[in-house]
Amino acid sequence: MKTAVSGLEKEFPDEVKTENLNAREPESQKVIKDAGFQTHGLIIRDANDAIVWKQADHHVKMDDVRRAIRKLLKA
Repeated sequence: MKTAVSGLEKEFPDEVKTENLNAREPESQKVIKDAGFQTHGLIIRDANDAIVWKQADHHVKMDDVRRAIRKLLKA
């Protein structure tokens, strides 16, 4: 399934990797719970897999996502 975040790999070539999880899968439920989401959301992780930015549910704004990625890449 292609989503808006899938295009981030093209916007940030060799710097961003995206992964879409099926929120109904048991493995994904742990990720959702650990992130503090009720149903789903978007997470940005650093190279060490630590969460550096997240937004729950349908409140994600792609401009905010791009801004968070740029900030992480500058760090």
